[in-house]
Amino acid sequence: MPQNEHDCAADLHIHAAHAHTAAAAHHRGDHEAAGELSTKAQEYSTEAAEKTEEIARRTPETLRA
Repeated sequence: MPQNEHDCAADLHIHAAHAHTAAAAHHRGDHEAAGELSTKAQEYSTEAAEKTEEIARRTPETLRA
């Protein structure tokens, strides 16, 4: 079943949160892996923010309140 764009944006935010959590855990030990996870987390965060902004731009102002 295809997801709607709101579900897609929510999933991106969830992936970003998980990646940030994993990166934080790795910072306590494996710094190279932590750096890679931090980079991936930032990519997910950016993609999620862009998708959310795209949806907001197309949403009529009366529905945003």
